[in-house]
Order: sequence, then C-alpha cells, then structure tokens
Amino acid sequence: MVAKTKKQAYFAHLEECLKTYKRAFIVHADFVGSKQISDIRIALRGKAELVFGKNTMVRRCLRNMCAAAEAAGDPRPEWMAIVDVMKGNLGFMFTNGELDDLEKVVKEFVKPAAAKAGVLAPVDCFIPKGPTGLDPAQTSFFQALNIATKINKGTIEIINDTKVLTEGVKVGSSEAALLVKMNVKPFEYGLVVHYVYEGGVFDPSVLKITDSILLAKFMEGVGSVAALSLAIGMPNAASVPHLMMNAVKDITAIAVEAEYYEFDAAKRVKEYLDDPEAWCAKCGGACCGRRRCGCGQGAGARGGGGGGGHGLRPVRLERLAPADGFLQHGHHLC
Repeated sequence: MVAKTKKQAYFAHLEECLKTYKRAFIVHADFVGSKQISDIRIALRGKAELVFGKNTMVRRCLRNMCAAAEAAGDPRPEWMAIVDVMKGNLGFMFTNGELDDLEKVVKEFVKPAAAKAGVLAPVDCFIPKGPTGLDPAQTSFFQALNIATKINKGTIEIINDTKVLTEGVKVGSSEAALLVKMNVKPFEYGLVVHYVYEGGVFDPSVLKITDSILLAKFMEGVGSVAALSLAIGMPNAASVPHLMMNAVKDITAIAVEAEYYEFDAAKRVKEYLDDPEAWCAKCGGACCGRRRCGCGQGAGARGGGGGGGHGLRPVRLERLAPADGFLQHGHHLC
C-alpha cells in the first residue's frame, strides 16, 4: 500500500512538472554521488527542479498522460517523444528560465574521480615520466602494464611518458590499482546533458544555435529566393526591391546619357562625373576603395587617357557595377 502511494505521488509530481515547466534538460547521472546531487539541487533552488525516477515509472506516467490528453482532444506528442529516449540513468532538470543558466550549473558541479575497474574510460590517461614516490616493492604493478621503470634514490621512477588508459576502452584492474596507488584521479563525473526538451526532444547541439546564426540562415534563404525569382521573372516580396533598384539604375543611366538632370539621382551622378575629386572629398573618401573610384586612389584606378587630369578614361554609367557603390539606394553615390 505504501509503495502504491509513493508511485501515485511520483506520477502526480512528474505530471505537474511537465505541465508547469516549458523546457527541461534530460540528464545522465552515472557515477554522480548523492552529495553531488544534493549540491546541485541547492544550486538550482529557485531556478529549476531536479526529478529522477525509474524509467519504467516515467514511461508509464507519460503514456497515461498522453492517453488522457488525447481522450480530451488535446494530443501531446512532445510527451510521447520523451518515452523513446528514456533509456539508462536519466533524469529531468525542469525550468521556465533560460537553459544557459542550467548549463552553467551542470558544468560547475563536476568532481574528479578515481578510475574503477570495468568502467569505460571517458578520456585518455597518461602517466608522466619521473619519480612516482612508490617503493621498489611496487614494481610488479608497472611490470604488469609493461611500463619501463628504474630505481632511483630508493623509489620507482618512470622512464618515459606512458599511456595507461584509452578513451572508450574498459579500465583493467591493474590500471585502476596503479592509478589509485599513485593518487591519480583521471576522470571527472557530473550530470551530462543528453537531450533538450522544449516542445519536443532535441540533441543538445541546438544550444549552440544563436540569434546571429538563425539570422544568417534566414538571410541566406531570402537571397536564394530573390535570385531564383529574378531569374524566372517572378515578382514577390524578395525580388521586388531588386527590381525597383534595377529600374532606378536604368532610369538614371538613361537620364545621364540624355543629359536630363531633373531628378536627384541623375544630379548626383552628374556631379560625380564632372568632378570626382570634389565628390570624394565631400563623401569623406568612402568611395576610394571602390573598383572604379573616380579620384584615382581606388584599387582599380588606371592611368592614361582623359578624365579631367585624373588619368582615367570617361566611364559610362551603365558600366558601373553595384559593387562600385553607385545608386545602391537609388538616391545617392558611395
């Protein structure tokens, strides 16, 4: 009866957390001690709630919740997604705040640990050459691992740097005993984020996605849509600004060729062509790095010919590429 009451209380608590909190970390807790878990709970107080339980209970609770929600006409597939990943020593770290704060706590509470026999090594471990502080009676440990040693001043000294443990390979009893004798704790254990829950279950790599990355991806997509739309002649929200800009450039080019300077863009082009040096002085030299800068200081300036003493040939407006900075907004140069 008591066990049944505890199960019901756990089911109610987990259901309340899933309905109350918007997001969570699903964390792995192998080799994390109770004191370490207690310290994490204290650090999370007021920010998040840590919930652990048997996977069978978690899966049963989630299935019951999903069935009840579907019967009520409000299906919750994001809950069912959790069922598929509940394998191993997993728990929940629920929050309504930012996941970055939880990630800091997870990284903070990591403790060094000695190597245990039969455990998969999470990292490589090397023993540096030099004195070990062990007496010659301990030589057998080094011999079992084929580690070259010598006796120096009454202690064992390792001749060369030696790799003792390899990442992903089980720790042997000899390696574990040797590292314990040398007081080496090569491993670090703490909560490890395996999944992120927020309207579904995601890989923790999503935490590396920033607003700038999303904006760059969006702008790349808009650029592709605009290029495709311009190529097939389809006006839409992405291509219309480019169509308008091209139209303004064409009108301005025709006006300059026809010597019709009744609107602002044509007047500015005329001003530039008449005295490029004065225009560059006016714009603060911002155009001097352009490919066809009229002041003669640009990267593509060429000597020989006319151009009002600047060593430039007269440049026709239709030859000016958008990269030159001319008429980029339809009303000004540079």
